[in-house]
Amino acid sequence: MTLFTLIQVLITIWLAFYGLNAFILLCLYLRHRRESMPTPSVDWETLPHVTVQVPVYNELHVVERVIDHVAALDYPRDKLHIQILDDSTDETLWLSRGRAALYCERGADIAVLRRPDRSGFKAGALNWGMSQTQGEFIAIFDADFCPPPDFLLKTIPHLVKNPQVGLVQTRWAYLNADYSPLTEAQALLFDGHFGVEQIARCRSGLFMNFNGTGGVWRRRCIEEGGGWEDDTLCEDLDLSYRAQLAGWKFLYLRDVAVPAELPPQITAFKRQQFRWSKGTAQTLRKLFGPIMRSKLPWMKKVLGVLHLSSYLAHSLMVLHLLISLPLLLLPNSGRLPIEDFFGLLGLGQPLVFILAQQQLYPDDWWRRLRAFPMMLTIGVGIAWCSTRAAWRGLTKWGGTFIRTPKFRLEDKDDNWADSCYRLSADENTPGEIILALYALVTTAAAFATEEYALIPFTLVYAIAFGMVAGMGIAQGRPTRQRRSLRPTIRLEMVGPDNRKTQTNEAQKPWSHSWRG
Repeated sequence: MTLFTLIQVLITIWLAFYGLNAFILLCLYLRHRRESMPTPSVDWETLPHVTVQVPVYNELHVVERVIDHVAALDYPRDKLHIQILDDSTDETLWLSRGRAALYCERGADIAVLRRPDRSGFKAGALNWGMSQTQGEFIAIFDADFCPPPDFLLKTIPHLVKNPQVGLVQTRWAYLNADYSPLTEAQALLFDGHFGVEQIARCRSGLFMNFNGTGGVWRRRCIEEGGGWEDDTLCEDLDLSYRAQLAGWKFLYLRDVAVPAELPPQITAFKRQQFRWSKGTAQTLRKLFGPIMRSKLPWMKKVLGVLHLSSYLAHSLMVLHLLISLPLLLLPNSGRLPIEDFFGLLGLGQPLVFILAQQQLYPDDWWRRLRAFPMMLTIGVGIAWCSTRAAWRGLTKWGGTFIRTPKFRLEDKDDNWADSCYRLSADENTPGEIILALYALVTTAAAFATEEYALIPFTLVYAIAFGMVAGMGIAQGRPTRQRRSLRPTIRLEMVGPDNRKTQTNEAQKPWSHSWRG
């Protein structure tokens, strides 16, 4: 056995652990899938005070929409305070102030808060907002999320009735899942997490995570968990684990869904994954010791570490590709049968995706699986981006929180290509092109050496890296006309009955008073 063969076997075994983890979660899900989470009954008069926080940074296309939805939440007006935490440097702030002013005139308790600087990014904004309110419970929504009117009435009772629960997380739904093959693939990818994995973790007492939005925290849980910290780019994952290490329980409600927007641009998706990969690696680096030193059951600790290290699978995939060519060219470096055995465990994650579709969409789950090849392709194609991000996360703390641009895409006819938020191809593209060419050379070598079993894998690498790089270049080309930074204002008001009314105000400065 050569050194390269040994490395390949170790990579295969390491990847097999992630596959085994997927099978474990599948089994746990099947065991608990019929357990219901009915909403406890709570008297309207005794509902607690709630603060809704919406962190915003340069979201001019969607900021009005999210304000419309949080202002329409069905909850006692005297017990609901809304904070628009706007750190924007473009005209988003102008839009959020104007929109909030309209609802203030209607009696809503809504404030647009702006910090002197953007220190700490989202974590800093959430901390600063908490210092400005005394709400017992904190609901958090990103700017592209559209909570339904009954969101608080379906989540707050669980926190009221069970004082040990520190967080209620709800499921993400999608406003634009059918917009393009890319958004269909993302929906399939995220459904695996929200349709199967979160249920398995929550109902089995494993570590689960707050997904950064669409959840309600107990204020005391945030404080006892150590508060929002900005030394990682996944402040949500970091606080989730710290709070659970402090003894708090989390609850996941699959039947409460909050629609959001999926990025239509591959570069935007890669930017999102880069931030998550780097932040997750930083959280692993930060909390590996506390998790292993805790008195929790060993199974919970091991699966928690696998969860925090999940993005390292992309690094292993890149390394697997890189050593494949030397294995083909060097003598006595053949593949070992043990790799085929461990490789079967890799079927675990695809089964998670398939089961999630069957459970969430029983009427048309077969149709939704048409996005599976695209999901597989982008899942492999972003491996280089995630590898670079994970390395940075393991070697550096913090970093710049770079937002994922959103464009208010609700119909297939909606356009994003002329937006000022459109991204150009990123710095990962050259590496993806090189890896695509390397995979093609490896494929040719596999033909020459008659190692035909390797060819499907190397072709997948070549297609995936090539397609992700090609999409980034094609979608990043500038158009002749860019969408104005000051769009026509749609004064579409969402009232308590969830009906929309519209005024004829157009593109002009706001004359309304502003409270914030």
